[in-house]
Amino acid sequence: MEKIVDIIESIANEKKLQIQDVKERVVTAITNTAKKIYGYEFGYDVKFDSVSKTVKLYQKILILDNEDERLKEECKNFISLNDAKQIDSSLEIGDALTYELSFDNLGRTAAGILSKELDYHIQKLIEEKIFDKYKQKIGKIIFGVVTHIDSDENTFIEVDDIKAIMPRKNRIKGEKFKVGSVVKAVIKNVYMDKIYGVKVEISRTTPKFLEALLSAEVPEIKDGSVIIQASSRIPGERAKIAVTSSSPNVDPVGATVGTKGVRINAVSSELNGENIDVIEFAAQPEIFISRAMSPAIVSSVKIDDKKAIVSLVSEQKSKAIGKSGINIRLASMLTGYEIELNEIVKNANTTTSIEDNVDVKKSNDLTDLKKLFGDL
Repeated sequence: MEKIVDIIESIANEKKLQIQDVKERVVTAITNTAKKIYGYEFGYDVKFDSVSKTVKLYQKILILDNEDERLKEECKNFISLNDAKQIDSSLEIGDALTYELSFDNLGRTAAGILSKELDYHIQKLIEEKIFDKYKQKIGKIIFGVVTHIDSDENTFIEVDDIKAIMPRKNRIKGEKFKVGSVVKAVIKNVYMDKIYGVKVEISRTTPKFLEALLSAEVPEIKDGSVIIQASSRIPGERAKIAVTSSSPNVDPVGATVGTKGVRINAVSSELNGENIDVIEFAAQPEIFISRAMSPAIVSSVKIDDKKAIVSLVSEQKSKAIGKSGINIRLASMLTGYEIELNEIVKNANTTTSIEDNVDVKKSNDLTDLKKLFGDL
């Protein structure tokens, strides 16, 4: 046990751990070793001497009342008050007799057990720190180099101090990676595997990846003046994102799209050409749903619990549905409503959209809104 304080400091520096955390794990390792050698029935105490930089191990025997039932158990961890008084007359019930123990004269057995215990608990500490570090990064973008692709097309990527995995389902359709490729993705999940330790799952298909890319590309999103309220994706094909502004001087859609679409195009390029619709969020569900149905022009929206009945003229139906139903599916995912289309007959007058009937930006009167939508 000589100079163990120096060993603790060395481990902490080498593994980039806190000295106090390492010290606690060393205490656990020493205590477990003592239990295996001297017996599990005893209590143990470990104390560090910062001056000599050594550690001392003590066995504790609790002093009980002479009539305590626990004294009848076959346990050497207790001693009666009468017996304890014979050793030290100043002892009282609840005190403990302590005896210093040593591993030094127990040979290779004790050294081997202690070495395994230290390795195990230090490794567990490292894993816990890595787990906490990456748990806080869920939803954040990471970069890594592909080191391996297995037979199931799971892609293994080395990221700093861990090896992350991107399952095939988390890869955009049509993407191909090879060993040495640099991959950008978002951390989707972090969990502890009993056999392999910390597992970090990354993804390029989750809507969070789209949001993270936009946050990196659009300064107004990063600084909070533009807020992403919702997003939905069919990876590699199309996405919708709803944004709002925390400042009346910032156009959330314009800021997100960028001049001549430069910002949104940069994000689309990273997503293999995925088309991205940017709409302005509205707290009023009818307005939000009508915007989510873009590029279709909606005549009216009626809310029935979590279903939205969207009325529109026949010429707008194909736009509302989209190729293979992609537009209506994305709108439903974005708004959280099941959307049902109701085709109406176009009259002789010019067709107007639901937003032609109400200016949400200018109206702060909820009563007026209820009147406008009450008959829908």
